[in-house]
Amino acid sequence: MPLDLNAYLKRIHVDGVPAPTLTTLATLQQRHLQHIAFENLNPLLGLPVPLDIESLQHKLVQQGRGGYCFENNLLFMAVLEALGFTVRGITARVYWNAPEDAQLPRSHMLLLVELDGQRYLSDVGFGGMTPTAPLRLDDTSAQATPLEPFRVVPAEDHYRLEVCLGEQWRLLYRFDLMTQWPIDFEMANWYVSCHPNSKFVNNLIAVRTEDDRRHTLLNTLYTVRYPDGSSDKQDIPSAAALATLLAETFQIDLTDLQQPLEATLVGKGLADS
Repeated sequence: MPLDLNAYLKRIHVDGVPAPTLTTLATLQQRHLQHIAFENLNPLLGLPVPLDIESLQHKLVQQGRGGYCFENNLLFMAVLEALGFTVRGITARVYWNAPEDAQLPRSHMLLLVELDGQRYLSDVGFGGMTPTAPLRLDDTSAQATPLEPFRVVPAEDHYRLEVCLGEQWRLLYRFDLMTQWPIDFEMANWYVSCHPNSKFVNNLIAVRTEDDRRHTLLNTLYTVRYPDGSSDKQDIPSAAALATLLAETFQIDLTDLQQPLEATLVGKGLADS
């Protein structure tokens, strides 16, 4: 099944078919993050995470669901290609909330976009701190986005993506520009969706952005994060209340999933009945 571009644009509330410009890239990235949540319900429920375009469209566009990095960014890459952008996928090692000397796998996918002689990073699938605008790869200064500032820092054999929270710069992930093939994404996707120690198999995770905040959920901890680094936190212990939060705040369609989700949360000890 070919990409249904019009259905995707309707899903993220974009009218018409825009030209492949930097303004378009920025608008699509921000709207995607606002209307298609980052979520891991399939791995948590033991369901497969296929990466073919038909499956991605069905889940993220037609079903009103979200997904994690491979799903969101592969769909977004197909959209950009259909609009005439030059884009390819690359991989990263995630260091958010991890020691900088840790030896971590390439478990994250992002996009490299070439436009008007410039190279940009575009990412709609990092989760809690996904940049809400494209970032210039070859610019080491702080780059403003609709939410937090980010910067790209060249290192010896890779790049660092960092975010500024308040006055503190924190490392999100390390990446290089090595060409990645579909099999590379399939291998990493299998690990994060199926490995018994994967955080996506063992935790409930959801993220959605708005113009001035991020909504994040880790198991029962619901956090609203603001660009200045401050946050509001709330514990949501009930499985039923978590399902309501996912449906209303994170805008995830739980049709046919609410009952098994609540049962799984209780069965894995992640929430109360």
